[in-house]
Order: sequence, then structure tokens, then C-alpha cells
Amino acid sequence: MTLLRALAAVLALLVAGPAVRAADPRLVPDVSSRAIDIQYSFTGEELLLFGAILYPGQRLPDDRADIVVVLKGPVRPIVLREKRRVAGMWVNASSIRMRTSPGFYAIGSSRPIDKLVDERTAAIFELGLNNLSMSPTGFSEARKLQRFEGGLIDLYRRMGLFYENPAAVEITEGVLYRARIPVPARVPVGTYRAETYLISRGRVLAVASRDVQIRKAGFERFVALAAQRHGFLYGLAAVALSLLLGYAASAIFRRR
Repeated sequence: MTLLRALAAVLALLVAGPAVRAADPRLVPDVSSRAIDIQYSFTGEELLLFGAILYPGQRLPDDRADIVVVLKGPVRPIVLREKRRVAGMWVNASSIRMRTSPGFYAIGSSRPIDKLVDERTAAIFELGLNNLSMSPTGFSEARKLQRFEGGLIDLYRRMGLFYENPAAVEITEGVLYRARIPVPARVPVGTYRAETYLISRGRVLAVASRDVQIRKAGFERFVALAAQRHGFLYGLAAVALSLLLGYAASAIFRRR
């Protein structure tokens, strides 16, 4: 009898599972541009993340739902070094290697993150600059790691590569949302993920994402491809161009 009850319980879960999942709202996200081209005149761009919230039966809940949008990428390893003054000279005192440091991270929300989810949920979904998981290699003291991560976040903030705005998302009539994310001129090229999170009562109800390509175009793309595919010839050309410019400059100054 116990076995029959257990089987019945499992069957009920299997049948009810899709129904429970179907009762959750869905996100339909999009971005204003799937590809951003970087040329010599590129001074930055503003990317619009927008979309709609689809509720089951098209009935809006009584509780207010919030939206968090994240644009991040490309993930790459990075070595952080700390300099100290020794005998009047600045030298590298210590270093830490991060395996999964994003070259760009921007987050916007309809309300501050700490008002939407607890610390554990924010850490799981990496919501917020202080919750980025950069995967440091090797053993390191907690204080040292915190100091290095804080230094990196502060540096990237000043460069415009890390961005956080707790009021960036606008929600219209509880269904439509939009947020503008600034993309600076020095943004690294690569594949980015535009992620959208629907949050209610401290729980993430739905997650959706879109890919965004940031790439070099025009003469910059030609130079970058030449450096990658023909490194030796590119080096010779760079040296020859430097010598030519130096000779031209000296000739001009001699005439004066």
C-alpha cells in the first residue's frame, strides 16, 4: 500500500509539474540593437532593453512585480597586481588571477536590489557588482581578495565599464518594461548577454536573455584582423610606419 501511495504521489507531481510551471509568468525581451559596430568615430552608445511580461490568463497579480536587467560580457581571465613603494620605487607586491572577470557589467532595476531579493538569491544570480563571481585561482585571504575585487570594481566604474542604476527600469501598467544601458567608447569587443529577471516577493519568477555582438568595423576591423591573422607582417608594417613617420618628422624640423 505504501508503494502504491508513493507511485501515486510521483505521478501527481509529474502531472502537476507542467501546470505549476505554466502558472508562472513569462518574459518576452528584446534589445534595440543586436550588433554594435565600433569605428574610429565611435563615442559610445545607449542600448535599450525592453519587453513584456506575459501573465497566465492575462490577469495581472495584486502584488507588484519588479524587473532587473543585466548586460555583461565578454568573460575573460585577468591578473590583478598590487603595487607598493619599496626603497623609493614602485614594484609589484602581490597579484591575484581571476578566471571569469567580465570586461563589462551593467545592471539596472526598478528598485534597489536589496529591496527585491535576499543576499543569497542575489549571489546565486550575480545581481549587483558586489555579487560578481570572478573565480579567483589559488588560495587567498578573504581580506586580500576583497581588496583586489574592490579595486577592480572601482577602476572599472571610473572607466564606465561597470555600471549600476537602481532606477533604470520603467514598468508601464505592470506589463511593459524598458531600460537604457550606456555603452562606453572603450567597451571591449565580444559577445554580450542581455538578461532580464522578473522578481516578485523575493523570488525570481522568470529569466530570459538575448545576445548582443559588439564588434569592430571599417578600418579598425581590418587592422584587428591583420594583427590576428598576419602577426609577423603586421609587426613589420608597424615598425616600418614608425620609422617613416620619425624620418618625416625629423625632415620637417630640419627645414625649420
